[in-house]
Amino acid sequence: MVQLLALRVLVHEPSIALAGLLALASTIVSLIIVNAIISGLSIHRAYTYVLATITIWITTSLSDIIGRRVIRARRQEREEAKAR
Repeated sequence: MVQLLALRVLVHEPSIALAGLLALASTIVSLIIVNAIISGLSIHRAYTYVLATITIWITTSLSDIIGRRVIRARRQEREEAKAR
């Protein structure tokens, strides 16, 4: 739901800062939902939510960067193989 709201806002007023804040907010909301559903997971304090959110956000960003580089390298390899 939050991601749909983020997409709607970005269409009307594109702002990278707002997109980042909405991404963080959607991650916190997701953590709250998971905490309520999964009995083995317990998050007790607000700073734990913030640290978990930042960890997830950084991990996702790094995965995105690495994934793009791998895809770009594979495309270049294919183009070079076709050129031969």
